[in-house]
Amino acid sequence: MVYTAPSDFTTRPDLKGTFGMTSSTHWLATASAQAVLERGGNAFDAAVAGAFVLHVVEPHLNGPGGDLVALFATAADPSTPVVLMGQGPAPAGATVEHYRSEGLELVPGSGALAATVPAAVDAWLLLLQEHGTWELSDVLSYAIGYARDGHPLTARVATTIATVADLFREHWPTSADHWMPGGRLPAPGELIVNDAYAAVLENLISAGSEGVTREDRIALARTEWAEGQVAQAIDRFVRTPHRHSSGTDHAGVIRASDLEDFRASFEEAATLSFRGVTIAKTKAWGQGPALLQVLAMLEPLADELLDPQTAAGAHTIIEALKLAMADREAYYGDHDVPLDALLSEEYATTRRQLIGETASLEVRPGRVGGGGSEMPPIRTGYQPPAVADGSGFAGVRFAGVGEPTFGDLATAPTGDTRGDTCHIDVVDRWGNMVSATPSGGWLQSSPTIPELGFCLGSRLQMTWLEEGTASTLTPGRRPRTTLTPTLVFQDGQPIVALGSPGGDQQDQWQLLYLLRTIVGGYSPQQATDAPALHTTAFPGSFWPRTWEPGGVVVEDALGDDVIDGLTARGHVVTRAGDWKLGRLSSVSRDPETGVVGAAANPRGAQAYAAGR
Repeated sequence: MVYTAPSDFTTRPDLKGTFGMTSSTHWLATASAQAVLERGGNAFDAAVAGAFVLHVVEPHLNGPGGDLVALFATAADPSTPVVLMGQGPAPAGATVEHYRSEGLELVPGSGALAATVPAAVDAWLLLLQEHGTWELSDVLSYAIGYARDGHPLTARVATTIATVADLFREHWPTSADHWMPGGRLPAPGELIVNDAYAAVLENLISAGSEGVTREDRIALARTEWAEGQVAQAIDRFVRTPHRHSSGTDHAGVIRASDLEDFRASFEEAATLSFRGVTIAKTKAWGQGPALLQVLAMLEPLADELLDPQTAAGAHTIIEALKLAMADREAYYGDHDVPLDALLSEEYATTRRQLIGETASLEVRPGRVGGGGSEMPPIRTGYQPPAVADGSGFAGVRFAGVGEPTFGDLATAPTGDTRGDTCHIDVVDRWGNMVSATPSGGWLQSSPTIPELGFCLGSRLQMTWLEEGTASTLTPGRRPRTTLTPTLVFQDGQPIVALGSPGGDQQDQWQLLYLLRTIVGGYSPQQATDAPALHTTAFPGSFWPRTWEPGGVVVEDALGDDVIDGLTARGHVVTRAGDWKLGRLSSVSRDPETGVVGAAANPRGAQAYAAGR
């Protein structure tokens, strides 16, 4: 048996050139970033410009009140992967005791009690300050233009607003005023403006105007973000109770001092060698090392067992993912994680031996370094709270296959693609490369703060209110994020930047791409187009934190033979239809020739790659 050959058909060409490439989840962000490259900016200038555009044009998927994780390598030090850490911690007032006193068993999936310290903006400004070349005013001009002059609303944003319209009208009036002016739902293609956010960005530029150098000006803008208008407005706004996904009303605990105390940072990456290349991810405060654990388990297996388009390969991949995700629950968090042991060859061997001929229906963490933390509660179902007035979140869940989206608890399709998060990859002609996954602060996360034009994120829902788990809610600690971009290196040079929206599925879909390109010989676009699958057989990161024993979600294009083979092995298979799973985008560079490339996801008809 040999690895399944890629299809001769691709939805888009594999872009190739020598100047620079960008791929992102929205064409306006891609075009803006590419415009920066064309005007002499480097990959970092371009990524920051594109990212601020994503705040404006994909407000249902990310926002200034959210978070960000990126991996990058510089032309000056190409062999060293660096993590841009833009994940804010829990506020000082976010204690288990407080949430329990509010009658909560879970951190809500929406509302200010779910908010971490907003970190995305400061992280982007840090990257620009340290590795960019452009002035802040030039980088932000693209986002300011779309916010001030308007941009055509995508159908998915319009659908999201329509889905939560009743919630906005009844409980979040500031969101209704912002997204439904005059009480009317916006139509797809309608020009939408956000003057408040444009003013926030212009204020950051003004705050930096007294700086002597470019770096000084950006540093002053970062101080203004952390200590000025934004921090004060958030502090005032969250003190008024509002509806949360629990169906109850609560005030937030985040304060201006929480923003003042936070700054984004650079960190070392976790790496693993696999089949002649090196994969770089975040450390275990994020879910990224789970992908490395899977690759360590799969490394010595026959190629056909690494092929997701055979029943045996799909089964093997799924079972390895379940084992890694079980370890994620037991070990990963913002604390001292025994990552060297979890990524060791010895441990991978013991975990690999647990992959049997049939699907496991258990969550099976391993034992390293004296054992893991207490396992969080395993919820296989959820009964939504009753809401007395019949409005709010009753009967509504955060559904879909990635980050939270809204849908009916009973009928929301597993393959729904209305929500996820965002992603952007950039490579320039000098060899700088960045892969970034911004998220959080969705328009449906919490009520809009009127003077800012955006809302807070909801990443704290990834923590537990049970004591002793690896990700128990703790003031000052980061929740274990699902944001997980990837860099691939060969012979000490970055060759691929890769990422995807998709919450718990981000690393699962990226794994398929890596196996198909590294082992199967697929081109980037072939791997992006190829049928996807993922498992839901581990506790989800998002409220209401449920799981499905043996659960697997597949695209129909995987084929009846493979799908039937998974069912025969005991997997509980859900067909998502075609073109439903996976949101991959990537850029690449051949260090020997300087040829750069890009690929983008066709699903949802929104992602776009461009370059020359």
